[in-house]
Amino acid sequence: MERSSNETIKVSVVLPCLNEQDAIGACIEKIKDLFCKESIKGEIIVVDNGSTDNSAQIAKQLGAQVISQPMRGYGTAYIAGLNEAQGKYLVIGDADNTYDFYEIPKFIQLLDEGYELVMGSRFRGKMSKGAMSWSHRFIGNPIITFVFRVFFRTNLSDVLSGMRAFTKNAYMKMSLRCLGMEFGTEMIFSSLQKKLRITEVAIAYYPRKGKSKLRPFKDAWRYFRFMLLFSPAWLYLLPGFLLALIGALILVLLAQGPFSFLGRTWHIHPMFLGSLLTLLGFQILNLGIWAKLFAIREGYLRRDKLITFLMRHFRLETGILLGGIFFLVGFLINAFILLEWWVSAFGPLHRIREAILAMTLMVLGLQMVFSSFFLSLLAMEK
Repeated sequence: MERSSNETIKVSVVLPCLNEQDAIGACIEKIKDLFCKESIKGEIIVVDNGSTDNSAQIAKQLGAQVISQPMRGYGTAYIAGLNEAQGKYLVIGDADNTYDFYEIPKFIQLLDEGYELVMGSRFRGKMSKGAMSWSHRFIGNPIITFVFRVFFRTNLSDVLSGMRAFTKNAYMKMSLRCLGMEFGTEMIFSSLQKKLRITEVAIAYYPRKGKSKLRPFKDAWRYFRFMLLFSPAWLYLLPGFLLALIGALILVLLAQGPFSFLGRTWHIHPMFLGSLLTLLGFQILNLGIWAKLFAIREGYLRRDKLITFLMRHFRLETGILLGGIFFLVGFLINAFILLEWWVSAFGPLHRIREAILAMTLMVLGLQMVFSSFFLSLLAMEK
């Protein structure tokens, strides 16, 4: 489908293609027919992602613009096609004939109303028998969508849908970088971070033609990996806080002597666990704050209340002072133990509880000092 230099294109449909000779023709024919019936000035861009069959030839014969992107990857193919698209509105969908491209006007209408990203929801529309395996329909997709909704506070019902539409301006704001299957997840995440107007529309979903390129476990892990990497609060801050809190409680309770709990008496040994949990939790909390600041500096995340508060009140000197106090308290406890041992002519010593507490405080203090230096470096204005 050739376009003239003076033609204003309203809709660009981008189709990534890897060995889809059984379906690519039907997809292009539907889109061309729709453009004709609805009088839409549009273009069809097929991104050949290293096909070894006749997919590219079929697309060219039917008038689509074919772009070659030999570097494999779902995101790689889409980025190549979207960067070439000239339309005001961009529509993407798989070239396996699972999506009904006659539904494009529903997306365009919502974009005309001011929305910047319109997601097609297969779960709110009609899903044909055999279109999605039982495990994907009732386990994989719902779990990933649920986690995404919790992590990123959205009400979308189908974050893995391959059919969606967005404005050219919105695409430029997204600054997408992922080259694999997580490209689609990054698109929603970036849109939420940039506060773009997002909505959903119910769509039909049909059995695919040809062999599926999906690798269930590997691709599912890539989705979860992306969500975890960009959710410091869930990956670091919450686990770190819980570990540090539990460890500190154990230390405080047992530092005074044996403690009865669950019908048993707990002595010294759980204090080692308490010390470990406290130090580990505090270190994970540090990693979470560092990761959050780094992501904000790189433009992946926007500032939240925690970082705003931290940037407003944190000072390197404050961190050094606080860490120094922790270290000094621990050091004085150890000095008192050493003095008591010296007074007793280096006889029997039974200050294990106090020694564990002192060691924990000293390590925490040093962690605070050095963490403050690194945090101060990350917090520097560019």
